[in-house]
Amino acid sequence: MKRKVKKMRKLKVICFSFILYITCFSIGTVAASAAESEDIGNFNFKMIRPENQIGDTGYFNLKMKPSQKQTVQVEMSNITDKEVTVEIALNSAKTNSNGVLEFGPTVFKEDASLKYNFKDIVKGPETITIPAKQKIPLNLEITMPADSYDGIITGGIQMQVQKSKEQLEKEKKEKQIVNRYAYVLGMVLKETDTEVKPELEFSKFYPELANYRNAVFVNFSNVRSEFLNDMTVDMQVMKKGSDEVLYDTKKTNMRMAPNSMIDFPVEMNGERMEPGDYTGHVLVTSGDQKWEWSNDFKITKEDADKYNAQDVTLVQERGFNWLLIALIAGGVILVVGLVYFVVRMTLNKKAASKKRKKKTVKK
Repeated sequence: MKRKVKKMRKLKVICFSFILYITCFSIGTVAASAAESEDIGNFNFKMIRPENQIGDTGYFNLKMKPSQKQTVQVEMSNITDKEVTVEIALNSAKTNSNGVLEFGPTVFKEDASLKYNFKDIVKGPETITIPAKQKIPLNLEITMPADSYDGIITGGIQMQVQKSKEQLEKEKKEKQIVNRYAYVLGMVLKETDTEVKPELEFSKFYPELANYRNAVFVNFSNVRSEFLNDMTVDMQVMKKGSDEVLYDTKKTNMRMAPNSMIDFPVEMNGERMEPGDYTGHVLVTSGDQKWEWSNDFKITKEDADKYNAQDVTLVQERGFNWLLIALIAGGVILVVGLVYFVVRMTLNKKAASKKRKKKTVKK
């Protein structure tokens, strides 16, 4: 019986996920085609390589010295007949839950191991206005820490067309979903050639939602000032004291930014979150490096109730209001019955009328 219920639930999850995917894909396609001609074609940029550039990379990769100050430039070109204002955002590199590096603005917190924040080292204007059909430089001021630093400081420069007040008001009024496109240019700063090996530190397991679905997350950090490449995460969740794996996942080819954390999820496959004591186990590998942690954690009733109420797959299951369905079904039956009664009465009247006419003709 349990297997049948699980299969039905899994089928519901798959169906719902497919519908959700198709809906989101449709919305995203429309929004992208509308925004593509609006933002991305208004300007372009060219990185001006300074003398201390390392290698022929498509991003700033600079060899610096302690306390060094340097201005680097990005050539901004307006290819339209109107002036264009571009928003500039400077961000330290972070790691998202898929093990992908983020160089643009995010909601992710800074890791406690981050000694020098990219935003404190590199400064630039919040906006830059490019006259029609012209090129102007975007100046970025770099000020390195006074102390010698092993490893790298890295982040990104995001460039995005600023929307006019009219556009913002129109989108707000019409409640449009519009994808905005942006250029992101990376920057890596280093002072020494000393090799720094990535090192991971475990923080915790905890329950939450992943893509609006019940999940358990593991949080760990790369506490060194170097990228971690080719990372594989293998994670399992069991009831405390049991060897039976309830939920598991494995993901490969991930990366972590220097001095950043990751919140990596294992989803519960459409199942309800149950309160209780659990054990999480995770194995992380990268080349010849390996880290393995097992730790107990608790799901409280409050957490379970909160996340079950928000899980979209469970909301779909709970979405059947049987009282409402019964009332609707009753209403439909009543309407059908009334229609049948009226039609039957009309036909009977017509039949009776025909009989009377026949009797009259016979007389």
